[in-house]
Amino acid sequence: MGCCSSKGRDSPASRIERWRSTGIVAMRDSKLKAIPSEVFGLDTSVRTLDVTHNRIVEIPMEISRLINMQRLILANNVIERLPTNLGKLQSVKVLILDGNRITLLPDELGLLIRLERLSVSGNLLNCLPETIGSLRNLLLLNVSNNKLSSLPESIGSCFSMEELQANDNSIGELPPSIGSLVHLKSLLLDNNNLQQVPENLLRDCKALQNISLHENPISMDQFQQMDGFQEFEARRKMKFDKQIDSNVMMSSKGLDEGLDL
Repeated sequence: MGCCSSKGRDSPASRIERWRSTGIVAMRDSKLKAIPSEVFGLDTSVRTLDVTHNRIVEIPMEISRLINMQRLILANNVIERLPTNLGKLQSVKVLILDGNRITLLPDELGLLIRLERLSVSGNLLNCLPETIGSLRNLLLLNVSNNKLSSLPESIGSCFSMEELQANDNSIGELPPSIGSLVHLKSLLLDNNNLQQVPENLLRDCKALQNISLHENPISMDQFQQMDGFQEFEARRKMKFDKQIDSNVMMSSKGLDEGLDL
C-alpha cells in the first residue's frame, strides 16, 4: 500500500493539483526540452514557474496565459529568444534568465511595469532595449557576462534601481543619465573598457556606497578627483564600519574603492 500511495502522490493529476493549490510550478533539473503544456492550463493559479537547469529551447506564446505569475525563473537552459507577448505578464516581479543563449531582449520587456529583479547574466546580448527605462520599479539589474558595449541612455529612468551589475562585458562608457539613479547603492563594472565614468556619477548618485571597476583602464587619480568623491568615500566607510560592527565577514576586495590598479 505504501508503494501505491507514493505513486499516487507522484501521478500527473496529483502533481497538477499540487501546482494549482500552491501556485508553485517547480521543475528544476528535470531534463525538459519544453515547458509541459499542462502548466499553461493552470492559467491564473501560477505564481512561480521555475524550470532552471533543463534543455528548454524556447518559451511558447502560451506563457501569456499565466497572468498572475510573479516569479519566472528560466536560468541555465538553451533559450535563444523570448516571445514578443512577454509584456502581457504584468504581475511578474522577478525574471531570471541567466545562462542561456539570448541575443536580444524584446522591446515588450518594458511593459513589465512591476518588475523588481531582472537578471540576464551569461547570455549573448549586444545591447539592451531603450524600453528598459520604463521599468520604474526595478531594484536589481544584472547584465554581467554578455557582449554589451554600452548601456542605453534610458537606464537613467529606472528610478528605483539600487544595484546594477554589468561585469564582464565590453562597455566603453556609461550614459550620463546614470546620475539620475538616486537610489543606486552598488555599481559593479569589473572587466570592461571604461577609461572614465560620468562626471556627475559620484555627485548625483547620493546613495552610492560600492563601485567595482577592477580590470578597467581607469586610474585611481581620475576617480579621486571626481566631484563628490569625498562624500562617496564617507558613505563607503560608513557602510564598512557598520559591517564590522555587525561582525560581517568581508573579503579584502570589498575594502577598497573598487578600482584594480
